[in-house]
Amino acid sequence: MSQMPQQAALSNCPSCEEPLESGDRFCGACGYDLSAVPARPADHPTVAMSGSPAPPAGMPWPVAPEPAATGHPAGLHLPTDLPAADSGGSPVPPAPPAMAPEALAPPAPPLDAQASPAAPGTPAPGVRFDRPAEPEEYPLQAPDPRIAEVAAPAAGGAVCVACRAGRVDSDGYCENCGHAQPRERDHMEQESGPIAAVSDRGLRHHRNEDAFGIGHTALPDGSLASVAIVCDGVSSATRPDDASLAASKAASESLLAALPRGTHPQQAMHDAIVAASRAVNALAGEPATAREHAPHQNAPACTLVGAVVTSGLLVVGWVGDSRAYWVPVDRGAPAARLTEDDSWAAQMVAAGLMSEAEAYADERAHAITGWLGADAYELEPHTASFKPDRPGVVVVCTDGLWNYAEAAEEMARVLPLDAAVRPLHSARVLVGHALDGGGHDNVTVAVVPFPAVP
Repeated sequence: MSQMPQQAALSNCPSCEEPLESGDRFCGACGYDLSAVPARPADHPTVAMSGSPAPPAGMPWPVAPEPAATGHPAGLHLPTDLPAADSGGSPVPPAPPAMAPEALAPPAPPLDAQASPAAPGTPAPGVRFDRPAEPEEYPLQAPDPRIAEVAAPAAGGAVCVACRAGRVDSDGYCENCGHAQPRERDHMEQESGPIAAVSDRGLRHHRNEDAFGIGHTALPDGSLASVAIVCDGVSSATRPDDASLAASKAASESLLAALPRGTHPQQAMHDAIVAASRAVNALAGEPATAREHAPHQNAPACTLVGAVVTSGLLVVGWVGDSRAYWVPVDRGAPAARLTEDDSWAAQMVAAGLMSEAEAYADERAHAITGWLGADAYELEPHTASFKPDRPGVVVVCTDGLWNYAEAAEEMARVLPLDAAVRPLHSARVLVGHALDGGGHDNVTVAVVPFPAVP
């Protein structure tokens, strides 16, 4: 039986401090392998700060310099006064002389270099990058893979708007901080040639149930035609956001396909409303199991208003209570509302039972009598054609806007004077007006200059 090395014969276990007996190879308390105890290191006692260590063999003791030479009292040794040696006993070369702080500061760049920014990828003036690289024997610690995974979302994935690091999951929440992300339809803006549209969720609704479709195309004679469709989902129906999106897409695509073929704009508008109605009706074809969970909900439904503007003709079409307004560039001329609501209030006014002010003050004012949807009583597309004698702007909007500028004169006051040349800016101003007024509903507006210009 082999014996323990002399240097490993210990009285206490190095691991748990349990007393050991002579000849033990393992600790009886924790099982520590006593044969693995390293050899006792060479004795290099720590020297107190008030004393000086003995110099290596063969080296003389340093002689303290005179006070006048160093400016320090006699008997005090400076770090540079003592010889140094590395762990192998080799002398360490002396450190370079200390430099003045002014010499360490980089030179100030010239004034012309300060005024002009440096090109990307080039060092700034006065900054040097000739610092020696880190030695290979001291590699940097590898980054934490958990942090790297959070800080680098998958390529093409959305990044959280709150923490700016986490990946957004398919349910719309950040995987890192759990913050709910804004939906894509919460705020939408689009320009198409000379027209623009903006849609916003508003300040009270949890989602945006409005949608729009805009575009421009060439007529057979080579002139330009602008198209704008705005839809408002019926909140009391099932999936109103899907209904408005399907209707706006179907109607705008129908118009942009029919007009280049030479279809009259008013007939093209009628056909576009029918196409939109079919698209919304198709959403009602749900599985029977879906109806079992919500038997009292209505089929998807929405309203629609649209405009087609050519070089000399203005056509509007609508179903429901979304509206179109005419605002001339010359604000001295009167503005006009181009549509009539399919609503309870409009019916009361048309029947002479109430004044317009009384009807729209009633809580039933916004109950619509016409809409697109499988449960609509009868589809009655409304269309109208106009030939304005002066340039102007057509404002196509949902009730989320005209609730805050109902009369045509009010809409003209809110619309910027340069709306014909800055449609996107004007649409933003109109949406901002509704939000400043309270933003109780979704707000969507399209601004279409007349006549259509390239």
